[in-house]
Amino acid sequence: MTNATGWFLGHLRRGGSFLVVGGVGFLVDAAVYNALVFWGGSGPLFAVPLLGKVIAIAVASVVTYFGSRLWTFRDRAGSQTLRSFLVFAAINVAAILLQLGCLAFSRYVLHLDSPLADNVAGTLVGQAVATVFRYFAYGKFVFKDDREGGAEAIAEIS
Repeated sequence: MTNATGWFLGHLRRGGSFLVVGGVGFLVDAAVYNALVFWGGSGPLFAVPLLGKVIAIAVASVVTYFGSRLWTFRDRAGSQTLRSFLVFAAINVAAILLQLGCLAFSRYVLHLDSPLADNVAGTLVGQAVATVFRYFAYGKFVFKDDREGGAEAIAEIS
């Protein structure tokens, strides 16, 4: 197997597990947001949907941290430190801003405030943008491969 093929297959495997973890995070994000903002027609945070989104993303981020650490980047989990957790948190703040930007644009520029519009803008579009950002940022800054031959290591993930 060539280095390029190994690199591609490694990212395909890691990317697949990352998407599964992200899918669980997506469901947690959507469930918490909808409960906070739309429960019973107008939830407790209906008037402040951006706060509801921050809380939902924070809860989902805890879930995805452990999913990423224990499954997606399990070959790198031994090197976790307080620093890596703080970097994870900083990356998630940036990702939250990406998601909030999508939701805010829909709510305050396009004046769309239905549950469907919020879920499309803040959860689907925002999550897609944030997921791509997180995948590359987590691999580069949080769950770094400190071993020699990182390209080979990623290809060994099964």
